[in-house]
Amino acid sequence: MTQRAHAVFAMSSHNVPLVFPPEVLARLRESVDIDPGLVAEDFTDPRLADALARTEILVTGWGCPRLDAAVLDAAPKLRAVLHSAGSVKSLATPELWRRGIAVSSAAVANAVPVAEYTLAMILLAGKDLFAARDRLRGERAFPGWGLVPGIGNHGRRVGVIGASRIGRKVLELLGPFDLVPSLTDPYVDEAGAAALGVPLLPLDDLLRTSEIVTIHAPETPQTRHLIGARELALMPDGAVLINTARGGLLDHDALIAELRTGRLSAILDVTDPEPLPADSPLYDLPGAFITPHLAGSQGNEAARLGLAVAREAERLAAGGEVAYAVDPAVLEREA
Repeated sequence: MTQRAHAVFAMSSHNVPLVFPPEVLARLRESVDIDPGLVAEDFTDPRLADALARTEILVTGWGCPRLDAAVLDAAPKLRAVLHSAGSVKSLATPELWRRGIAVSSAAVANAVPVAEYTLAMILLAGKDLFAARDRLRGERAFPGWGLVPGIGNHGRRVGVIGASRIGRKVLELLGPFDLVPSLTDPYVDEAGAAALGVPLLPLDDLLRTSEIVTIHAPETPQTRHLIGARELALMPDGAVLINTARGGLLDHDALIAELRTGRLSAILDVTDPEPLPADSPLYDLPGAFITPHLAGSQGNEAARLGLAVAREAERLAAGGEVAYAVDPAVLEREA
């Protein structure tokens, strides 16, 4: 292209310099004509009218308003939405696809830090780090040298619920370690699991046989409280449950009841509700380790999302198509 396509940012304005730091913004602007000082947080803002009328590409992110028919009518030249975050459910409407507008997501880029967090938690949980830390804090005495039975990551069985982008990345990262992963996912068959290098198990069997279970499924009406009292009861004594997906996948009342027995432990980066109320038992139960929804892109990791968008813009500028198009046919069962 001899002329750069006109583009507009549509997201929370304070996120623009975080997701698009100077070097990433410069790369994006090689492909599109975009003003970082003009950010659409409200499409009805009259200051945006002229810009939207010329816009061919929307660079969206957290805080982008929904792209309904009225918004699209105001942007008649729009041909692509490049989302600098994961899920587009909060902003995408069927009208986008009816008008043939390409929608791309940086979900693959955002999967990386979540999978890294999950890997770290699996390895630390396998060494019983969290309980050992609490014991050391309470006793203020080093227990002395010696082998500790029951801990370690050699041959530890890890069950992955959901072959999402993150679930698949977790399986990839587990590869170099002497762990024994398995997978459950209703949309994956035996051949698909074999291609991922793991056995495919029904959910109940995975829960029964895994010492660490990590959740990477989307939350839909069908998966709400996917893990409840019955499922938790299937997990072996001493097992660890990790959730970095959505809080609603897990029945928190059932989890609290199990944690109070001391039989299981849990690492939760997402909760239901979020944040938890101040009086939630999960803050104080010794078997619970809660983090404030930080597994996804944070700090310098956000630039990876902007870079994913810059690369998509480069493909469009070269006359190609986006590499990470959102498929509306499967959007409902994605996160």
